[in-house]
Amino acid sequence: MQFLFTWLITAISLLITAYVIPGIFIKSLVAAAFAAIVMGVINAIVRPVLILFTLPLTFFSLGLFLFVVNAIAFSLVSYLTPGFSVNTFWDALFGSIILFLISGFFGQLLEIKE
Repeated sequence: MQFLFTWLITAISLLITAYVIPGIFIKSLVAAAFAAIVMGVINAIVRPVLILFTLPLTFFSLGLFLFVVNAIAFSLVSYLTPGFSVNTFWDALFGSIILFLISGFFGQLLEIKE
């Protein structure tokens, strides 16, 4: 049940992010739902590997390079998802930040107690 709840929050947050950032486009609700699944897989498998490879840069930038890693992961999701596109690196960077804030807000607002 928690997985479905998180998936729904991420899909809705992606739609809101696409509305806020002009360089991010989502064709439909189905594309947003599929992008949320792809994002979960990317965040579980690819992102930790990217973090490991960029650890020295992250260390010397005092953690700020993690924003770049998040933007790369966000761009990869748009590359792998039909109906979801991100125009530039900056759109991916700001989109990943906005997505984090919106999904975190909804996650706290609608938290399910088990």
